[in-house]
Amino acid sequence: MTEKKRQTYRQAMAELEEIAEKLQQSDCEIDELKQYTSRSLELLRFCKKKLYETDEELKKMFEEIESQNLN
Repeated sequence: MTEKKRQTYRQAMAELEEIAEKLQQSDCEIDELKQYTSRSLELLRFCKKKLYETDEELKKMFEEIESQNLN
């Protein structure tokens, strides 16, 4: 079994941009619309989670830096 490559935030955003471009085309089929919308939702959830996790990690790092400077 092959290991699934981990997606990065940048890759997810690039894919979202590609989907947005495809949806703006007038020849987008209804079946594609459903597929693109579903995938967009997955990517948006991934990006939101990644941003939240990064924010939390940075807060912890800054708290650690501040506590070291005070002691």
